Amino acid sequence: MQHSSQPSLAKREIQLFSTLVRSVPKLVIVLFSFVVIAMNLLSSFTIVNTPYLALTAGVFVSWAAFMIMDVVNKRFGPKAANRLSWIALSANLVAVGIFFIISQIGTIPELDMILHGQWSVLLASSIAFVTSALVNNFMNHLIGRAFQNRPDSKAAYFTRTYISTFIGQYIDNFVFISLAFIVFPLIPGALPVTWTLTQCAICSLTCAVVELALEMLFSPIGYRIARKWKEKGVGQEYVDAYYPEEKTEAA
Repeated sequence: MQHSSQPSLAKREIQLFSTLVRSVPKLVIVLFSFVVIAMNLLSSFTIVNTPYLALTAGVFVSWAAFMIMDVVNKRFGPKAANRLSWIALSANLVAVGIFFIISQIGTIPELDMILHGQWSVLLASSIAFVTSALVNNFMNHLIGRAFQNRPDSKAAYFTRTYISTFIGQYIDNFVFISLAFIVFPLIPGALPVTWTLTQCAICSLTCAVVELALEMLFSPIGYRIARKWKEKGVGQEYVDAYYPEEKTEAA
């Protein structure tokens, strides 16, 4: 009886993750994790709160997470960008755990203010970010396939980036706000901040516009990074093994 030499699903996934971590520049992984942690912490703070509009401080950094995903998506594909999102969320969970342990050691009012009800913000932001990341990454990839004749052009990069970012950001904002500030406040121990459905809808759109504008401002940097990665063969090991279509794209 012959036994299959194919590795198990779990082993293949571990190999894939290991190759991805080796291939993506370490600074990008660290920066992406930092941005996600900062985004989730800042989302606890409402900076504008009117009957028809509310904004959280997370709007100032969330665009960077999507820009990093778009750059990774261009070079390594949507599945790699999704897996990188899981890495960043894991780092965020570790950070929140460390903050919680520190808060239990003694009374630190400043830290308690940040962590009060943080579980609800963490859960809401995690669900929202995973959902929006999936939408953003695969939409970015699908739009990019419409530019098969010139996949590395500025028009291709900016079109796939702007459309996917705006839709992804709106989904991220709407899911996060509706969970964190409408649904979860009904549960004891959650962050006691409530918004109206009107605020939720308008804020989601407003934040998406602001975040898109910020990414548009910095996207030329992202485009140059993506081009440099391909020119220098950054992450070629992963591309060869798991994203061969990037190799065959016309220059």
